[in-house]
Amino acid sequence: MTVPQARPAPPAAGATPPGLPAGDATTLRLGYGTNGFNNHRLDDALAVIADLGYVGVALTLDHDYLDPFAPGLPRRVAAVSRRLHELGLAVVIETGARYLLDPWHKHAPTLLHDDPTRRIEFLRRAVRIGADLGAEAVSFWAGVRPESVSPQCAWDRLVAGCATVVDAADTAGVTLGFEPEPGMLVQDIADWRRLRAALGDPARFGITLDIGHCRCLEPWPVPQCVTEVAAHLVNVQIDDMRRGVHEHLEFGVGEIDFPPVLAALAAAGYRGLVAVELPRDSHAAPAVAARSIEFLRAAAEAAAGHSARTLCSAPADATPATDTPVHM
Repeated sequence: MTVPQARPAPPAAGATPPGLPAGDATTLRLGYGTNGFNNHRLDDALAVIADLGYVGVALTLDHDYLDPFAPGLPRRVAAVSRRLHELGLAVVIETGARYLLDPWHKHAPTLLHDDPTRRIEFLRRAVRIGADLGAEAVSFWAGVRPESVSPQCAWDRLVAGCATVVDAADTAGVTLGFEPEPGMLVQDIADWRRLRAALGDPARFGITLDIGHCRCLEPWPVPQCVTEVAAHLVNVQIDDMRRGVHEHLEFGVGEIDFPPVLAALAAAGYRGLVAVELPRDSHAAPAVAARSIEFLRAAAEAAAGHSARTLCSAPADATPATDTPVHM
């Protein structure tokens, strides 16, 4: 598969491109996930996302949105590439389709199942599609351990499967963002670190950080989660959430204080997409997407204003203040 023109690779995590001031949350690049537009045609979803002012899209490969197993894939990928360029949208590839691989079992098979062949082929295709679309990252996760599979066996299978995907990404020149997901074998940042070490710390194996997940189960305040993984952060999903409950919520409904989170992303020099992740809100997608970008823009302005006031008022030799903990 080929594309009409290649999209420039995103800056490395922690780098600040020329012309973008470090630490300014208003420079964050907002995107929206197509898994929140499941009742729209893909062309229409992309147009609405662009018209609302988002600069990127998190594209979930699924039976209705760029099915990687349907006929005519090269032609369809080229058409999506043209559409993205027409609309000026950057893209990351998401692989969380629920029933793409098995009509009976959600997310099956994963890399942890007895026969992960179809999952591995899916991820290889996702990498190739990501390369052809100039995607900034291809995101994937571990899956839930089947009851019949021992923890050690599941871990060994995960490492072996990820190594295969890393090889495919290296060949294609694609960056991987592995997402810790509550309830899965790799569910938090500590698990991700263990997996990356087991793989030999590959350069293209970064992290996809879901901001809501940080509030759900990580031991640190949410802004600190960003700081902990800043050097390897290649993809960000953003949503609200409550402690101990894995439910993606609209902004302001959960418990996250967003200006400090956006300030932490800016301070880390992150310049990848920050894509809204609201997979259960397709029934009201345009309205939810409109409210979301307004909320995030206001939060970014608040974060930038707070940072500016802090810099102006702090003595020259002052030690920077730590992030205010989120109440848990």
